[in-house]
Amino acid sequence: MSSDKAELTRRLLELARVWSTETVMFHTAIAETSGLSATDTKAMDYIARLGPLTAKELAKHSGLAPASVTALIDRLERKGLVLRKPHPGDRRKVLVEFNAEHAKTMPPFWAGLIAESVEYFARLSVEQLETIADFVVASTEITRRAKEQVALMSIKDGGKNLP
Repeated sequence: MSSDKAELTRRLLELARVWSTETVMFHTAIAETSGLSATDTKAMDYIARLGPLTAKELAKHSGLAPASVTALIDRLERKGLVLRKPHPGDRRKVLVEFNAEHAKTMPPFWAGLIAESVEYFARLSVEQLETIADFVVASTEITRRAKEQVALMSIKDGGKNLP
């Protein structure tokens, strides 16, 4: 790898780290404003994006322990953010569904971020947008695999040997 490419790679990794931190802090600010934890809001995002999920499915997507997911669902249900519904294909299971009615009462936290992003993207070429999309897809997959590895390490040794 050329020194220019190595330096750009280092810079991109640092910028991704900064972006990640700002994203987590944005979600934390939304969560605190809503009386939730960042984990609560991201769990709700899984449910809103993926549709109704069982607790087991939510645990798989999030990497959280099943007991943690049960407590999380209880908190979200008490706040009216999710609803528990019977699973239509298996009466032994329960689906957790996003409560769209409650979402209508939430402040528009995302409006500014979305508007600024759309404005920025309008200045870019299709090729640039495709490159950014490829980066986001690859970064998401890399992060998902890393999350799964951390969850596996935590399961194997009870979290005793996590860095």
